[in-house]
Amino acid sequence: MYFSKQDVEIIRELAKEVAEIAALPVQEEKRRLWKKLNGLKPERPMVMMDQLPWHEMDTDGELIIRSEHPFSQWLEGNLRRTLYLWKHMPVDMVVEPYVEIQKVIHGTDFGIQAKEETTSTDPRNSVVSHKFIDQLQTEDDLQKIKFPKVWYDKEATEKNLEMAHELLDGILDLRLQGCLPNIHSWDQISMWKGVENCLYDLIDRPEFIHKLMTRLTDAYLSLLDQLEEQGLLGYNQTTIHCTGAYTDELPAPGFDPEKPRAKDLWTFGLAQIFSTVSAEMHQEFELDYSNKWFERFGLVYYGCCDPLDRKLDIVRKIPNLRKISMSPWVNVERGAEGIGKDFVFSRKPNPAFLAASQWEPELVEKDLMETRDICKKYGCPVEFILKDVSTVCYQPQRLWEWAKIAMRVAESD
Repeated sequence: MYFSKQDVEIIRELAKEVAEIAALPVQEEKRRLWKKLNGLKPERPMVMMDQLPWHEMDTDGELIIRSEHPFSQWLEGNLRRTLYLWKHMPVDMVVEPYVEIQKVIHGTDFGIQAKEETTSTDPRNSVVSHKFIDQLQTEDDLQKIKFPKVWYDKEATEKNLEMAHELLDGILDLRLQGCLPNIHSWDQISMWKGVENCLYDLIDRPEFIHKLMTRLTDAYLSLLDQLEEQGLLGYNQTTIHCTGAYTDELPAPGFDPEKPRAKDLWTFGLAQIFSTVSAEMHQEFELDYSNKWFERFGLVYYGCCDPLDRKLDIVRKIPNLRKISMSPWVNVERGAEGIGKDFVFSRKPNPAFLAASQWEPELVEKDLMETRDICKKYGCPVEFILKDVSTVCYQPQRLWEWAKIAMRVAESD
């Protein structure tokens, strides 16, 4: 026995609530709608919300952790957040009748950690400002980037499964999930060097950047090889980069659940600091490298906060591409015309609406309707993915209302 009687009772009561919700027919309907969208035959726009300021969300104790053991606290936090989202802002989330337990996998990093200074305006908020120290100034420094040496901690994984069984047996199923890797080279490099240093080096030292990208890309591909060879990849993702990942196209033919392959999975990539870089440089210093990763996967989601509406000629050529991020800073008309019916227009509505001193829901509705109508004009499959919400001014009701507005816009398409 790992847990106190109180911990077990707390978790099992919450799990029963989640199980009841997971059994509702609407869950299968939402899965069907996500598959239609991801298959480029949408019935309507889909809506998701993620990356929320959870420290501002609790209004009546719904999110207070009451168990004592670290593992039960982790599980309790996940269950409480699921119930909170379902109660206040379910949008198109799918509540599954199981809990995923991650395989404990070590050695997936590249041997170098960010050195930084941070500052914050709210000590409770994990979103802070960063000043990164340049650790990659010379060619010799590139040796700091190490190739991963992956190994599976079976003992730790089995212990986690045992604890989960003790808490959940008879209520929610357990699903052992492997690694679901993505590539974000330039997010990492910017933390190892600092954004300004990266941009200056692109101009002043292009050969150095090519050597850096060659080494890091080779390290990424080595990581993927090891995960495949050891049977440590996951499969059957329910989300990909905060969006629904349900599809009938994966896994690929020949799939073996004991040894998933990259082509059985979604992956995603991004180069957010390339927002001010030309399409030609984006191709040369990012896609020429990351495409080696993308070509091995089944389906690909590309982009994040970077505006890609002016770069669709190169983005379209990404192997196995299915979704393209359209950040708050794109020209929606240009993006929808460039994407057309060929990919999902993954719209990221502006989270600044939720952070303003005055909440103006009419602006939210106007913004969503504009995107919906323009995408309809070009026959463009569209999803609304609200993410990167750093604050709602301690008024979570803003998010609840955003959810209702978004669903009203989506369902009136």
